[in-house]
Amino acid sequence: MGKLYPVGIQNFEKIRRDGYCYIDKTALVYQLAKTGSYYFLSRPRRFGKSLLISTLEAYFQGKKELFEGLAIQALEKDWNRYPVLHLDLNTEKYDTLEALERKLDLALTEWESLYGSNPHEKSLSARFEGTIKRAATKEGERVVILIDEYDKPMLQAIGDDRLQNEYRSTLKAFYGVLKSMDGYIKFALLTGVTKFGKVSVFNDLNNLEDISWDRNYFDICGITGEELLNNFSEDILELAQANGQTFEQACEQLKADYDGYHFFPFSPGIYNPFSLLNTFKKRQYGSYWFETGTPTYLVELLKLHRYDLYRMVHVKTTSDVLDSIDASSTHPVPVIYQSGYLTIKGYIPEPRIYELGFPNREVEEGFIKFLLPYYTPLHETESGFAIWDFINDVKSGNINGFMERLQSFLADCPYELAKDAELHYQNVLFIVFRLAGLYTQVEYHTSRGRIDLVLQTDSYVYVMEFKLDGSAEQAIAQIEETQYALPFAGDSRKVYTIGVNFSSETRNIDKWLVRSPNA
Repeated sequence: MGKLYPVGIQNFEKIRRDGYCYIDKTALVYQLAKTGSYYFLSRPRRFGKSLLISTLEAYFQGKKELFEGLAIQALEKDWNRYPVLHLDLNTEKYDTLEALERKLDLALTEWESLYGSNPHEKSLSARFEGTIKRAATKEGERVVILIDEYDKPMLQAIGDDRLQNEYRSTLKAFYGVLKSMDGYIKFALLTGVTKFGKVSVFNDLNNLEDISWDRNYFDICGITGEELLNNFSEDILELAQANGQTFEQACEQLKADYDGYHFFPFSPGIYNPFSLLNTFKKRQYGSYWFETGTPTYLVELLKLHRYDLYRMVHVKTTSDVLDSIDASSTHPVPVIYQSGYLTIKGYIPEPRIYELGFPNREVEEGFIKFLLPYYTPLHETESGFAIWDFINDVKSGNINGFMERLQSFLADCPYELAKDAELHYQNVLFIVFRLAGLYTQVEYHTSRGRIDLVLQTDSYVYVMEFKLDGSAEQAIAQIEETQYALPFAGDSRKVYTIGVNFSSETRNIDKWLVRSPNA
């Protein structure tokens, strides 16, 4: 039998007892347990947060036999057993306040069956307080509290201020118990995708150490390049053989598709574990992480705030912006970053500016493809084919063909976007050319009222200038005046300059002109 891949399995005990492969993170678990008490960790979904929580649970329950052969075996001598209160908020759909209250009540009821209850404790937070005290008294050891996906209710309520405020006040009181019961708590870890700041659940929890950006824990979830080679060299070889590649080519594709997450500036890249394990299990590349969760709330945020998509992948921002999401989520970038669709690509020490971009090809292709039906009249089922037709026209030199397809992408501008036709047209062009750029070379620049880009294939170079409410003639003249095509003067490929005019009245391309300077 081949290697067992723990795809979708987040229980440490099951992984260890049933012989699934496990990337040894236990030295970091030991470090976490011995050097602090209260932690918060933010990572994208399906990145190993639940497995980390489960590993800590087994460790604090003193299950020494599960850790045989792992790094922690040589580090831990005592293997003390502590009462563990593990709350997983990931398993519920939070569409009403009652749904959250039911979830918390269920967890409290289970704990009360173990440690007793007090009929005078009426509120959820009072019951939580009492449970911690009774658990510590009964077991004679302080309590370990592990909360997985602490932010799931608030994330689901983005865009619904009333519901988000209700969730926040409930959770703020509930999580606030961690501070008031400090003397009874040995260790606590909250994990989530996002960090809600300002008037938020974290206000009273100033004793939480946020390790999301900590260089000591950058690899506590996910897989490093070193771990990949140490644990999966045979798997990479099998993947390569199944896909007609060399070992080196498979490594390059894995890196391009799934690596590239950076959780502090200049940190080594981290691979998405969910996509890697699926790729090895199925022996084929795919958009495994992206397809397990559609970022609908992110698209709604982008549209709500009339966001310029070109800016999204050229973002320069500060740690204050990235580090928290405010109550009304008025800025889409922190949500997109914390959800794992953008990552740190560069850092300017003074004045401490972070540059963001897509972490890898899987995320870029998945996210841009996902945007297409939201910004164009195409249905989800046909958008992929339409892009391929567009790219085939580009590759074969059929200029009128791909310009007509571009017109179809811009047709039927949604009414709510019509007021800002320029932004809509720039966003559609960004989506189309960013997708085309995955299969061709695109240099894309935008400034108010115009876009210029160079699109290159093996046989053709297209130098394009887009005008808004000008003329195709003006666009061609601009290319000639600025000599955009000059770098390709001696090129063996066929070079075309294309001037395009976009009309805000018709909300579409009304004319294009084509010249061939190297004819």
